[in-house]
Amino acid sequence: MSLPVEFIKKYQNLLGEEESNKFFAAIDSSSKKGFRLNPLKNNYQDVQYSLEEPIEFTSDGYYGEVSGRDSEWTGGYVYSQDPSAMYPAVALNVKPGEKVLDLCAAPGGKSTALASLLENKGLLVANEISKSRAKDLRENLERWGATNVVVTNESPERLSKKLPHFFDKILVDAPCSGEGMFRKDPAAMQYWSPEYVLTCQASQKEILTQAMKMLKPGGELVYSTCTYSPEEDEEIVAWLVENYHLKIEPLKLYPGMSMGKADWSKSNLPELKDAVRLWFQNGVGEGQFVAHLKSTEEAQAVSIKVKKKKHHKKSSITRLTKDEITIVEEVLDHFVLPVSLKNWQKAVLQSNGHVFVPAIDPELLNELHILNNGVELGLLKKKRFEPSHQLAEVLGQKEQKQLLNLKNETDYEHYLHGETIKVNSELRGFVLVAYQNHIFSFGKIGNDQILKNFYPKGLRK
Repeated sequence: MSLPVEFIKKYQNLLGEEESNKFFAAIDSSSKKGFRLNPLKNNYQDVQYSLEEPIEFTSDGYYGEVSGRDSEWTGGYVYSQDPSAMYPAVALNVKPGEKVLDLCAAPGGKSTALASLLENKGLLVANEISKSRAKDLRENLERWGATNVVVTNESPERLSKKLPHFFDKILVDAPCSGEGMFRKDPAAMQYWSPEYVLTCQASQKEILTQAMKMLKPGGELVYSTCTYSPEEDEEIVAWLVENYHLKIEPLKLYPGMSMGKADWSKSNLPELKDAVRLWFQNGVGEGQFVAHLKSTEEAQAVSIKVKKKKHHKKSSITRLTKDEITIVEEVLDHFVLPVSLKNWQKAVLQSNGHVFVPAIDPELLNELHILNNGVELGLLKKKRFEPSHQLAEVLGQKEQKQLLNLKNETDYEHYLHGETIKVNSELRGFVLVAYQNHIFSFGKIGNDQILKNFYPKGLRK
């Protein structure tokens, strides 16, 4: 692999000859792939993949490779993720019931891990500034089937104005120069330069400035990158500690991890022994830097008042009428709902016919670009209700009786393509559709025993 000359000189100087030779050689070696299981799903360990090589630092991570065409993927039972990239979510030490922000969240690997740790309790806001990447983020979180997630497509600045001092914990997996991706994505080398590293550093400071506005006093922040650049790693953490009331929390070192400054043979970097690095040559995965910081400001209760604007447009979000709730109930009563949706009637709202149970008061997010707030139950059409694809993925949390398991791979592939399927079933009306017991869609069976396809057009393969 043809590495930039300035990159080679930089790491020869920082690592010394022996370690830099190992580093450069590892960039030419093959990547080690991994995946995580989704503990929110019913019987989530019932997968075709080998679970014989667990990743030590995460409870549901394994070395191995998965396919995006498998039913485990379409049903949200697995997520393909670089093993080293699993550590930032672990480092944040999230507990059920907390309010958590993933500020630079796409494509969703870290967000799905955070959602798992929250166990449908509390709140996860997953934000992505890029419109196209935010779409991927939403799809990945939708498959995961959590009920307490908000997906936003916003700048950190606009988000911080709406949610000041709101979050218990924040993950900033910052955009970076991507040195840790050189092996996996050689194209990352094409835009690398010392100047680009400093451009990334400036951007990271801007993002973190907004993140700190949203962190509660006493809250915790994990800063991570997929680069080895000390300008974007140790120097950024030192800047955070110098400019904010933060202290570095020690992280547990697992095999394949090393401490921050301890990696460098020649450096004037600040002492950061509690930060963690994962190197190519240590065999865990791709490159990663992780630091865990805690606010030393005294913890206090934080409330946000919704400011009512004069002459504002009437909101399109309304409560359901009793008759509308009855129409929705006629469909949902055939399925077993997770505990977090048991009392959906008390919280349910609608916007232009889209019926949803919000994870957060929509008024708090007024004027922000929201891709998803909680769970969309489905769509009201005159006097009938059509359940949503997101609800199908959520219902994968529970064992279901109104369920049709496709009998073979051919039917599964046809269904993913959007085709109807001839079935032999006594079930009628809306049913959950699964393959190999992995729920991934809704369908509808008529008296002709034809399974009408409700797999979303945008996901069809």
